[in-house]
This record gives sequence, structure tokens and C-alpha cells, in this order.
Amino acid sequence: MARKLRVCAVSYLNTAPLVWGLMHGPQRGILDLSFGLPSECADRLRRGDADAGLAPVIELARQPDLVVVPGAGIASEGPVRSILLVSRRPFGAIESFAADTGSRTSVVLAQIVAAHAHGIRPQVRPYPPRLDEMLQIADAALVIGDPALRIDSSMTEWAGNPVHVYDLGAEWTALTGLPMVFAVWAVKKLADPGGLAETLGESAEHGLCRIEEIVAAESARLSFSRDMVREYLTRRVRYKIGSREREAIRTYLRLACELGLAEAPRETRFLPEPALMR
Repeated sequence: MARKLRVCAVSYLNTAPLVWGLMHGPQRGILDLSFGLPSECADRLRRGDADAGLAPVIELARQPDLVVVPGAGIASEGPVRSILLVSRRPFGAIESFAADTGSRTSVVLAQIVAAHAHGIRPQVRPYPPRLDEMLQIADAALVIGDPALRIDSSMTEWAGNPVHVYDLGAEWTALTGLPMVFAVWAVKKLADPGGLAETLGESAEHGLCRIEEIVAAESARLSFSRDMVREYLTRRVRYKIGSREREAIRTYLRLACELGLAEAPRETRFLPEPALMR
């Protein structure tokens, strides 16, 4: 009996619609599904501990053998709400920022925005997502995912001190006019293993048709309000990777390469798109 494909998904709220079918729908049990931070999924792919994973987009340059499973991923256009740079200084005056250790793509995104929109190259200091401590060791703190959703993005002070809060999804779109793609499903072989693209596409379709079910379950699990979860999943995060998102991936990787933050990538490879996502 052939073993199930090992698939690593990101453990944040924004992934829930993509994996809802794998967890609760007709696709349940087809794959060996596990969860981790974006950085952990990237490392499992690199080590071969996962056959497929929700890979941070920067890994397409750092692991050039990765092949993108088309159709669904994690993207935004404009404010995304879950990628925040909280700073004690205006953006153009930041000299250092503490970067959430779970992040890969967003750390590079912050550096791209800093260089191209503000003309600065801050020092990056990896640190767990604990805002108080991050702002003690650096001018700013980059916090992503569910920890960022617990931060009031409209706040003007923290611990009695003035702060600026920058949404890096909004900053990217203002800089490039493009969506921002944070993660894509990826494999290490050009051939589709075991109908993976179809299974992942069907799981996403199942979840996106059941947003209210996801809102009820995830708001209770994470102690978020239903209104916040609904707005985040329906207005902030986008799940379809289309032609503009592919252009955004190319632009992001090119800018990362120009800043010396990644090796020059070859053209990103995609598996054939499953019929249901066309």
C-alpha cells in the first residue's frame, strides 16, 4: 500500500479555507497533513520531510527545485492586516527591526519596502513575536499571522510610547500596484504526485464555499470576534493565484534578488492547472 503524501500547511488562520476540505470535507484522509510556521514548512520541504507544503514565496528563489502547485495560495491586494510593522519611529527613520522568527517572505518584504519606498536598509534581528521585547531591542517589530491579528492596527501608542503601525500588504501594493503573494503550495517534482493539484484545489473550493462554518469554528478556537475573522478571510486575504499574482511573484523575487536577499531565480515552474481552478 502506497504511503500518503506528506503535506505541511501553515498553522495560521489565513490557511483555514485552503485546508478545510482536507480536515473536514471529502478530501479528509487523502493526504498526511501536518501544520507548522511558514519557516518550518519551508525547512521541511528543504529536508525532504514533506512531499508538498505551503511554501513562503521567497523559498522559490532559495529552493530553486520547488515547483508551484497552481490555483490556490495566500495573497492580498492592499491592507492584509496580518503583516504589521510596528515602529517607534517613522518608516524612513528606522535603523533596525526585530523580525518574527516564523516569517520568511515578510522579512524580505519589509526590506524591499524599506529600500524601494523609503531609501533605507535597516538591520534585521530575528526574534519571537513578543511585541514588548521586540520594541526593546529594535526600532520596529515585524509581526505576522495570528499574533499580528491580536495587535490593534490603528493604535498610536504602545506601553505609553508613540508608535506607527504599517501594514506591509498596503505598502507593497502602493509601491508596485500589484497584489502580494505570501505563500504557494509547492512540490519538488515537476510531475504531479498522485493528483495533488486536484486534491488541494478541491479542498480550497470546499472551504471557500463554507466561510461561515470556518468563521464560527476559528473565532471560537482563536478567541477572535466573528466579524474580524469574516472580514479577514473574505476581504483581506485572497486565495486564487491568477495572472496578476504570478506577475507579483516575479516582481517580488526580482526585487529581492536586486537587494542581495535571494539568489537570482530561474523562471518559476508551475504544475498544470487543475480543471476546477481554470
